[in-house]
Amino acid sequence: MTTLFVRHQVADYAHWRKVYDGLAPTQKAMGVQDQAVYQAIDNPNDLTVRHEFATLEAAQAWAGSPELRSAMHDAGVAGAPTVWFTTRS
Repeated sequence: MTTLFVRHQVADYAHWRKVYDGLAPTQKAMGVQDQAVYQAIDNPNDLTVRHEFATLEAAQAWAGSPELRSAMHDAGVAGAPTVWFTTRS
């Protein structure tokens, strides 16, 4: 199991959430098995998103996909996200 974390700033959480929720079928088709969204307590537009995958390769494919890139643009992600891959130890 591989976990992908992505942290980024968004212009408006409510708008971002609508775009993110609309991406659910694409996430599932690309191997996302579970996901969660976390907001910083002091800034609701500072987000960390967690996605679970069966393999590192599936996680990397999702992270580099044009579908994700387009959705992040449409959702108002500001600047480059911080991305990291982990495995539970």
